[in-house]
Amino acid sequence: MDTTEENRLINAILGGEVESFAVLVRRYQGPIYNMMLRMTGQAEEAADLTQETFLKVYENLERFRPSGRFFPWLYTIGLNLARDHLRRQKNVAEKTADQPLEAYELHQGQSDRDDAYLEHLDAERLPCLMATLPLDYREALILRFHEGLTMRDVGLALGISTSGAKMRVQRGLQRLRDKLLLKRKPDGE
Repeated sequence: MDTTEENRLINAILGGEVESFAVLVRRYQGPIYNMMLRMTGQAEEAADLTQETFLKVYENLERFRPSGRFFPWLYTIGLNLARDHLRRQKNVAEKTADQPLEAYELHQGQSDRDDAYLEHLDAERLPCLMATLPLDYREALILRFHEGLTMRDVGLALGISTSGAKMRVQRGLQRLRDKLLLKRKPDGE
């Protein structure tokens, strides 16, 4: 959906055509839900936060500036709700991240022929490792790689410059690499 179409829908909604909001919801519900799921790790929480995001967007639609882009504005609202939720649930997230990875421990110390298995295991562990990243880096990585936003749009959604978005993504990736390498090394190395 292009900016012109989004602005037309927003004007229609503000003009009383409430049913036009359903078009925006259908268009962006999936990306918002996926972001919430990656942020929380819980389908029910993600669904609730998605619904809450669209409710908040609807209530604040008159604040949207037509000169801006709707998608980053929507994401910003969703991210703020997710941040607030995660702050309230911080202890739960820490407990999840601290759980032992039994399958990894069973295969530690095996020969190099298990590299493919370890790479598969890394992919399974990625959500847990993402949960251990600082929220700033996690948000940037989710927006860039899962949602496919440009660096400019990542910056807009996070309220930072494009270069700031690039820096967050790079630092987040480096922290993930470091965590993956650390988890792969057998004890004593």
